[in-house]
Amino acid sequence: MNTSYKSNNNIVYSCKYHVVWCPKYRRKVLVGEIECRLKELIRDICSELQAELIELELMPDHVHLLVEVDPQFGIHKLIKAIKGRTSRILRKEFPALTTKLPTLWTNSYFVSTVGGAPISIIKQYIESQKTSQRG
Repeated sequence: MNTSYKSNNNIVYSCKYHVVWCPKYRRKVLVGEIECRLKELIRDICSELQAELIELELMPDHVHLLVEVDPQFGIHKLIKAIKGRTSRILRKEFPALTTKLPTLWTNSYFVSTVGGAPISIIKQYIESQKTSQRG
Protein backbone atom coordinates (compact mmCIF):
# COMPACT_ATOMS: atom_id res chain seq x y z
CA MET A 1 0.00 0.00 0.00
CA ASN A 2 1.26 3.41 -0.93
CA THR A 3 2.14 5.55 2.10
CA SER A 4 0.88 9.03 1.44
CA TYR A 5 0.62 11.53 4.23
CA LYS A 6 -2.19 13.90 5.06
CA SER A 7 -1.90 17.03 7.11
CA ASN A 8 -3.96 19.47 9.08
CA ASN A 9 -2.76 22.68 10.71
CA ASN A 10 -0.77 20.87 13.40
CA ILE A 11 0.30 17.45 12.22
CA VAL A 12 1.28 15.30 9.27
CA TYR A 13 -0.11 11.79 9.53
CA SER A 14 -0.87 8.45 7.95
CA CYS A 15 -3.35 6.63 10.22
CA LYS A 16 -5.17 3.83 8.43
CA TYR A 17 -7.32 1.35 10.32
CA HIS A 18 -9.07 -1.94 9.65
CA VAL A 19 -12.36 -1.87 11.56
CA VAL A 20 -14.86 -4.71 11.90
CA TRP A 21 -18.14 -4.86 13.82
CA CYS A 22 -21.25 -7.02 13.87
CA PRO A 23 -24.98 -6.65 14.33
CA LYS A 24 -26.31 -7.70 17.73
CA TYR A 25 -26.41 -11.50 18.09
CA ARG A 26 -24.49 -11.69 14.80
CA ARG A 27 -27.84 -11.60 12.97
CA LYS A 28 -27.58 -11.75 9.17
CA VAL A 29 -29.54 -8.54 8.56
CA LEU A 30 -27.10 -6.58 6.36
CA VAL A 31 -28.66 -7.67 3.06
CA GLY A 32 -30.67 -6.20 0.19
CA GLU A 33 -31.94 -2.66 0.68
CA ILE A 34 -30.45 -2.49 4.19
CA GLU A 35 -26.99 -3.31 2.80
CA CYS A 36 -27.27 -0.64 0.08
CA ARG A 37 -28.52 2.01 2.51
CA LEU A 38 -25.84 1.17 5.09
CA LYS A 39 -23.07 1.60 2.49
CA GLU A 40 -24.51 4.97 1.49
CA LEU A 41 -24.74 6.11 5.13
CA ILE A 42 -21.19 5.02 5.98
CA ARG A 43 -19.83 6.86 2.91
CA ASP A 44 -21.78 10.01 3.84
CA ILE A 45 -20.67 9.97 7.49
CA CYS A 46 -17.00 9.40 6.59
CA SER A 47 -17.14 12.23 4.08
CA GLU A 48 -18.84 14.57 6.55
CA LEU A 49 -16.26 13.78 9.27
CA GLN A 50 -13.36 14.06 6.79
CA ALA A 51 -12.28 10.44 7.18
CA GLU A 52 -11.11 8.76 3.98
CA LEU A 53 -13.05 5.57 3.32
CA ILE A 54 -10.52 3.40 1.48
CA GLU A 55 -12.48 0.15 1.41
CA LEU A 56 -15.92 -0.94 2.58
CA GLU A 57 -17.08 -4.55 2.63
CA LEU A 58 -20.43 -5.72 3.99
CA MET A 59 -21.28 -9.30 4.76
CA PRO A 60 -24.75 -10.29 6.03
CA ASP A 61 -23.40 -10.41 9.60
CA HIS A 62 -20.53 -7.93 9.75
CA VAL A 63 -19.09 -4.66 8.47
CA HIS A 64 -15.44 -4.40 7.44
CA LEU A 65 -13.85 -1.11 6.54
CA LEU A 66 -10.47 0.35 5.87
CA VAL A 67 -10.43 4.01 6.78
CA GLU A 68 -7.94 6.82 7.35
CA VAL A 69 -8.72 9.18 10.21
CA ASP A 70 -7.07 12.33 11.52
CA PRO A 71 -5.53 11.18 14.83
CA GLN A 72 -6.79 14.34 16.54
CA PHE A 73 -10.34 13.24 15.69
CA GLY A 74 -9.71 9.59 16.50
CA ILE A 75 -10.95 6.23 15.31
CA HIS A 76 -13.21 5.66 18.34
CA LYS A 77 -15.09 8.90 17.72
CA LEU A 78 -15.57 7.97 14.04
CA ILE A 79 -16.85 4.45 14.78
CA LYS A 80 -19.14 5.74 17.53
CA ALA A 81 -20.61 8.25 15.04
CA ILE A 82 -21.05 5.64 12.29
CA LYS A 83 -22.62 3.02 14.55
CA GLY A 84 -24.87 5.50 16.35
CA ARG A 85 -26.19 7.25 13.29
CA THR A 86 -26.58 4.15 11.10
CA SER A 87 -28.46 2.33 13.87
CA ARG A 88 -30.86 5.22 14.38
CA ILE A 89 -31.52 5.78 10.67
CA LEU A 90 -31.73 2.13 9.59
CA ARG A 91 -34.08 1.19 12.45
CA LYS A 92 -36.32 4.12 11.50
CA GLU A 93 -36.29 3.32 7.76
CA PHE A 94 -36.54 -0.49 8.17
CA PRO A 95 -38.96 -1.23 11.05
CA ALA A 96 -38.29 -5.00 10.77
CA LEU A 97 -34.90 -4.32 12.40
CA THR A 98 -36.63 -3.12 15.56
CA THR A 99 -38.57 -6.37 15.95
CA LYS A 100 -35.51 -8.60 15.45
CA LEU A 101 -32.97 -6.69 17.53
CA PRO A 102 -32.97 -4.64 20.76
CA THR A 103 -30.17 -2.53 19.22
CA LEU A 104 -28.68 -2.85 15.74
CA TRP A 105 -24.98 -3.13 16.69
CA THR A 106 -22.98 -4.84 19.41
CA ASN A 107 -21.14 -2.46 21.75
CA SER A 108 -17.79 -3.84 20.63
CA TYR A 109 -15.67 -3.59 17.51
CA PHE A 110 -12.30 -4.79 16.25
CA VAL A 111 -9.71 -2.23 15.19
CA SER A 112 -6.16 -2.65 13.95
CA THR A 113 -3.75 -0.27 12.34
CA VAL A 114 -2.83 -1.30 8.79
CA GLY A 115 0.08 -3.69 8.93
CA GLY A 116 -0.99 -4.77 12.40
CA ALA A 117 -3.22 -7.78 12.98
CA PRO A 118 -3.14 -10.64 10.49
CA ILE A 119 -6.41 -11.57 8.80
CA SER A 120 -6.68 -14.64 11.06
CA ILE A 121 -7.09 -12.38 14.12
CA ILE A 122 -9.80 -10.36 12.37
CA LYS A 123 -11.62 -13.58 11.43
CA GLN A 124 -11.26 -14.82 15.02
CA TYR A 125 -12.93 -11.65 16.31
CA ILE A 126 -15.82 -12.02 13.85
CA GLU A 127 -16.25 -15.70 14.82
CA SER A 128 -16.27 -14.83 18.54
CA GLN A 129 -19.26 -12.55 18.01
CA LYS A 130 -21.48 -15.58 17.33
CA THR A 131 -21.43 -16.68 20.95
CA SER A 132 -20.38 -13.64 22.98
CA GLN A 133 -23.55 -11.65 22.34
CA ARG A 134 -26.06 -14.35 23.23
CA GLY A 135 -27.32 -14.97 26.68
